[in-house]
Amino acid sequence: MASRTYTTFRKAILAEQQVVCVYAGRRRELCPHIIGYNKGGEEVVLAWQFAGESSGKLPQWRCLRLARVSGISLRNGHWHEGGSHRTEQTCVSAIDLDINVHVRKRR
Repeated sequence: MASRTYTTFRKAILAEQQVVCVYAGRRRELCPHIIGYNKGGEEVVLAWQFAGESSGKLPQWRCLRLARVSGISLRNGHWHEGGSHRTEQTCVSAIDLDINVHVRKRR
């Protein structure tokens, strides 16, 4: 059974809503793109972090382990696509939902 955090991120992908949360002690503003499980069976999400706090330069792709996410909320706003699609993502091994495949291709 999926965690509450997983369910919230999944809802954000389906509605193309931004996510604000705390991860690794930093406030993040994200647009989640792919959700599922990593090779170890942990719930993970691949998201484009466009604002908030970061140890590196923003914007950038983030692979979040959902068990480490807190203070999550959803909000409406501009959907950020991300960039640099030159390499295949390795964050999510078992994909449950991909905005580009499961959401947008149905429209």
